[in-house]
Amino acid sequence: MIPQWQKGIVKRVEQATENTRRYWIELPETPVFDFKPGQFVTLDLPIHEQRNKRWRSYSIASSPDGSNVIELVIVYLEGGAGTTYFFSEIKEGSELTLRGPQGVFTLPDDIAEDMYMICTGTGIAPFRSMVNHIRNNNLEHKKLHLIFGTRTKGDLLYEQELRELEAVMPNFKYHPVLSREQIDGYHHGYVHNIYAQLCAGTPPANFMLCGWKMMVDEAKQRLLEMGYDKKAIHLELYG
Repeated sequence: MIPQWQKGIVKRVEQATENTRRYWIELPETPVFDFKPGQFVTLDLPIHEQRNKRWRSYSIASSPDGSNVIELVIVYLEGGAGTTYFFSEIKEGSELTLRGPQGVFTLPDDIAEDMYMICTGTGIAPFRSMVNHIRNNNLEHKKLHLIFGTRTKGDLLYEQELRELEAVMPNFKYHPVLSREQIDGYHHGYVHNIYAQLCAGTPPANFMLCGWKMMVDEAKQRLLEMGYDKKAIHLELYG
């Protein structure tokens, strides 16, 4: 069943990187907004006469906490009608129309094998939700590898938070990868090199891929060539 449209009120806006912002949205008509980590909401923005051309979907970056406030993280895309509207018009107190939660790109009920969460850009959002949910609820899990690719260190989202989680969370490893900078403590290159090294020999594992289509398509193809079954590979495309 498709969720009904409802009102959202922007409670807070924070600049996360040079071209990315975090938005906290309250849903006053829903006392508790319950969702599965990895799901998304769809916004109806006043950017086109045709309704379906006004819709933009964003993964929820926060984890379920029993409240009716969610966080979205949105990157500005030059020429993009949705993000241009968000960055120029949406401020604290702005009202939005949205529906959700939706989507099946969610945390498995039973993490029976090592999990590789591979992402670029704002594709970090569903994984940030999942990792915090695991931590907050002390869920049993195998090894969790979060492989996050950006161009520069300044583009990394939730950097301090993920470092802190790595320090206190058993079997969680954070792998930031920079394609255009070489800095001690960070991988240089692309995400593909990291999971290829970690999965040499094709150990049992599940993979969740989220981000730009080019990265997701290449990662899927490489994992299949490494010998992994397509049932072990789960995708969420952005853009």
